[in-house]
Amino acid sequence: MIQAPQVEARDLTIGYPGHTVGEQISLQVASGEVLCLLGPNGSGKTTLFKTLLGLIRPQGGEVCIGGKPLGQLSRPELARSVAYVPQAHSAQFPYTVLDMVVMGRTAHLGLFAAPNTGDCDKALEALTRLGIRDLANSEYTRISGGQRQLALIARALAQAAPTIVMDEPTASLDFGNQVLVLKEVARLASEGLGIVLSTHDPDHAFAIADRVALLSDGKLIASGAPEVVLSPDRLRKVYGVSVDIETLQSGQKICAPDFGAS
Repeated sequence: MIQAPQVEARDLTIGYPGHTVGEQISLQVASGEVLCLLGPNGSGKTTLFKTLLGLIRPQGGEVCIGGKPLGQLSRPELARSVAYVPQAHSAQFPYTVLDMVVMGRTAHLGLFAAPNTGDCDKALEALTRLGIRDLANSEYTRISGGQRQLALIARALAQAAPTIVMDEPTASLDFGNQVLVLKEVARLASEGLGIVLSTHDPDHAFAIADRVALLSDGKLIASGAPEVVLSPDRLRKVYGVSVDIETLQSGQKICAPDFGAS
């Protein structure tokens, strides 16, 4: 059941010194909910994520985490409230998968403290939850892109934060691994976590999102249920291409480019 917001942006203005990227952005994500952030390149998604994560300060408006203004949270408090999953990447050093996931326990360690057996157990629990415990001793650099993405999600789970922010978690993955990651995202939300993720694919939003926030040129164009927000007319205006929205026999909607349109 969707509950009170865990992360909330209120009339947010985002950007960098001397440069405003977006304004009048209000959105929220609650426990047990998937919020999908959609928009073309340059629409402000990355800057919005950085603002929600406290990496850059808002130029206006407010971000609240668990009902508390972001500026009132210490870095450890913020890390225990919101976990971040970047796009899958190759590490610079040959860490094991378990090493990567244990890094998520940093938010719960004191200054200069090292992970203990309990932290390793939490990491192994996260790997087990995602079905990749057998990869614990594998080199992170030698597993597949989809497995690396699941390892990064496991790291976020080990962080034990109630909300996870994911930056295009299916980017650069093949179709099978995209499906695998999306299924795990939906399952985590069903278990009570709040998930906010960005994607370039409207079909991903139709598949797993409870709500969609559509950005364009730094403006929040619309926010709401995917079947309401992702209309052919609105997608054409935002992306500059004509599309049809079709409904499969299962009831799931998909977005199909209309190649015959002028």
